[in-house]
Amino acid sequence: MRTQDFMERDWAATAATLNYALPMLQRYDGATVVVKFGGNAMGDDEAMASFARDIVLMRLVGINPVVVHGGGPMINDMLSRLGIESTFVAGKRVTDQATVEVVEAVLSGLVNKRIVQAINDQGGKAVGLSGKDGGLMICDQTDPELGFVGTPKDVNTEVLQTLFAAEMIPVIAPLGAGRNGETFNINGDTAAGAIAASLNADRLLLLTDVEGVKDATGAIVTELTPDAVAQMTRDGVIAGGMIPKTETALAAIAGGVRAVVILDGRVPNACLLELYTEQGAGSMIRPSR
Repeated sequence: MRTQDFMERDWAATAATLNYALPMLQRYDGATVVVKFGGNAMGDDEAMASFARDIVLMRLVGINPVVVHGGGPMINDMLSRLGIESTFVAGKRVTDQATVEVVEAVLSGLVNKRIVQAINDQGGKAVGLSGKDGGLMICDQTDPELGFVGTPKDVNTEVLQTLFAAEMIPVIAPLGAGRNGETFNINGDTAAGAIAASLNADRLLLLTDVEGVKDATGAIVTELTPDAVAQMTRDGVIAGGMIPKTETALAAIAGGVRAVVILDGRVPNACLLELYTEQGAGSMIRPSR
């Protein structure tokens, strides 16, 4: 029923917003967008619900979204509760047999199902799986010193295409199978990049806890080419935790992804701002035109 409050609202502004978004909606109709979800947003119920609404909306307007998630803080918490001490080599955790069992339980069980439930609560149809399911990601061991840490070598997207056809949303835990049946933990960004490349995705969105790639003055660089990323890395402008993210972006682009965006997942509706506004959000890396 139309109420007085309904009639008094500024619906013209809403209609203008929808009209503004139409070209972007058309641009991404039928597109595949892989989203790496991680950072502080995963631990906040309101941020999780907001992210889930964005993903459901993307599916409703014709995008095939794929969510790949991390879960480092939850893994650390569980290892601590179980009294499993970690050792490190060059700052990287050694994933022994006991640790990889905890990693699998947390990622595939706790974290994955929480994201699936959040999406389903918003009216979506999400399905949780890991890289072990359907032979999605076959890995080689990254470094023997790091134990059960893998690098995806063969990615079979048949199961994802089946889910797309059913209008379902895959939510993927970054675990893979070894060639001898081992379970490997995979860096979440690396897993997302490998999946995006195998799908020739239109976009790979890497949600993180920073606004994007910054230049020497601290300003956000809204668009970069691979050459620019390489130069900024040589100059030490891109450093620390941003290096593996830009490396993931460059590998994904080399593998066929049209563009990668590093953006702040703490910002409400970050994915929608990137896809459906002209200014976008964060830093886009794509090949030189």
